[in-house]
Amino acid sequence: MHADDINPLPIDLPELAIREAVRSTISEYAIAGDRGRLDDLAECFIPDGVLELHGSWVATGRDEIVAQLDSNSQSHNRAIAAGFFLRHFVTNICFERVTPIETQVVAYFQVLTPQGLDHWGRYRDVLVPHQGQWRFQHRLVRVDARAENSWLS
Repeated sequence: MHADDINPLPIDLPELAIREAVRSTISEYAIAGDRGRLDDLAECFIPDGVLELHGSWVATGRDEIVAQLDSNSQSHNRAIAAGFFLRHFVTNICFERVTPIETQVVAYFQVLTPQGLDHWGRYRDVLVPHQGQWRFQHRLVRVDARAENSWLS
C-alpha cells in the first residue's frame, strides 16, 4: 500500500468549528449552573430561547429562565458558601444534525453533590448562531432518576 492509496476522511473545518462552539456553550451552561450564576446561564440561550424540564415546567426567554431557576438560587448560593457544591458532568454528546443555521444535540448528564451522585438524565438541545456564538434555542432536560434525598427534590 502506498501513501497515495490512503484516502483520509475529509475534514470539514466549518462543521468542526460549529461542533466546538456548541460544546463550549454546553460547558458554559453547566459551569454557570454549578456556580449559581443564573444570568450567565441564561446568556447561553438566545433572547427568546426555551428551557424545559420535561413534565414539569417551560420557561421562555432569558428573564423567565432566571425567574424559574431563581426559586432555588438563594438557598443554593447560601449552601455553596457553606461548602455545598453541584458538579454537572455532560457526556456522550451526540450531534444528530449540524448545519450552518441549526444544530441538534443529545447528551447524558450526571450531577454530583458532596453526598455523591444526586440525579442524572438527558439533554435534547437545539442551538443556533446568535451574535457570533452558538446559543440554545431550546433545551429539554429530562431527569431519568435521582438518588434518595436528592438535592433536586
